[in-house]
Amino acid sequence: MTERLIQSVERTADILELFLASGPELSIKDISQQLNLSKSTVHGLIKTLVHRGYLQQNPDDLKYKLGMKLFELGNYIGEHLDIGKIAQPIIKSLVEELKETVHLVVRQRDELIYVEKVEGPSALRIYSHIGKRAPIHCTGVGKAILAYQDEKEIDRILSSSDLEPFTEHTMTDTKEIKNHLGLIREKGYSIDDEEIELGLKCVAAPIFDNKGTVIASISCASPKMRLSQDRLPEVIAGIKNAASEISKCLGYKDNSQ
Repeated sequence: MTERLIQSVERTADILELFLASGPELSIKDISQQLNLSKSTVHGLIKTLVHRGYLQQNPDDLKYKLGMKLFELGNYIGEHLDIGKIAQPIIKSLVEELKETVHLVVRQRDELIYVEKVEGPSALRIYSHIGKRAPIHCTGVGKAILAYQDEKEIDRILSSSDLEPFTEHTMTDTKEIKNHLGLIREKGYSIDDEEIELGLKCVAAPIFDNKGTVIASISCASPKMRLSQDRLPEVIAGIKNAASEISKCLGYKDNSQ
């Protein structure tokens, strides 16, 4: 049985959402016409929204715009989002699809912290675990985040970091790393090909927040032999789709599509 919805709440939500589609300021007439509601109904709802701070009126033209209460609520949501909980069902679905281990990391200053890890059917004996820190310059998850920082921030991070060579494949030259980051931005994903650990290959993609800032990344980690050139496109597509889905859950809107 369909749940009974409260009409006045539905109409209130319609009014607030109308500002997203129709512009920053609307008159009672505008709202009445676009929502096909009587002016008296609109006036009553708007009066309540203004009283509670969800709308405010421009004294010059008497039109209405979104109020600071919505800004406060938006900031609160942003500050209290648990990215691990949001991403967990998406990660589990990806693990079922790829049958490989998937990690979620967030950036904390100039390091990474693993906040979620779901093992694939063939568990990997690698150094990662929830709460562990990792370098940013030579991991797939790290490069996926670093590539989307501005030029000044990239220079600062690379100049202040110990670009330790974990394996013979680790990039430690600043110019080489920066060229590599440019390719990551073009493709939308990064690869760690035995840079942090011999025999390990990772594919990672960035996660954007509602402001378009890359705050985290997600990766598929596997023994190199299981990530062959034939299988790589499937893994890349899966990781990019999962990262995009998590980004959307965080409020990100990709205007390039």
